[in-house]
Amino acid sequence: MSLSSRLSVLLLSFFLMGSVQAEPAPDFSFIDPFTDESTSLGGLQGQVVYLDFWASWCIPCRQSFPFMNELHERYGDRGLTILAVNVDEQEADAERFLQQFPASFRILYDHDATLPPIYNVMGMPTAYLIDHNGQIEETKIGFRIDQRGEIEQRLREMLRSAGHL
Repeated sequence: MSLSSRLSVLLLSFFLMGSVQAEPAPDFSFIDPFTDESTSLGGLQGQVVYLDFWASWCIPCRQSFPFMNELHERYGDRGLTILAVNVDEQEADAERFLQQFPASFRILYDHDATLPPIYNVMGMPTAYLIDHNGQIEETKIGFRIDQRGEIEQRLREMLRSAGHL
């Protein structure tokens, strides 16, 4: 292997190593639609959080919502909290989407889109898998049906690590 090939592999290894390191999830406050109480992401410490950014015009979101409903049904009472942050300017657009693709998990509205830049959201949907210590363990940009098993397995590992499974 040539020196330039070895350097390329080494640089790629450092890049990949850096991308898998956990980093703290930026905290934010919201009104919990299940309880109507003010809470924060930091207030969910101890829970594994699936934080999803979505919009009504997002085609892959039509497939991710049934998956998130399944996750909520399987693990919602076992330490998993799903927060789906809508970034539509008009709440009515989100409500029309939700009539077609109902959600059994928490929907939060960010009409001013203040959170996407904080989380460096690069596309819709983008999901952040946040461990029970508030660390972002993984980021998923977009949604593909063939990744459901991989995502669920990762969440199961995180729930097991948190002592919930």
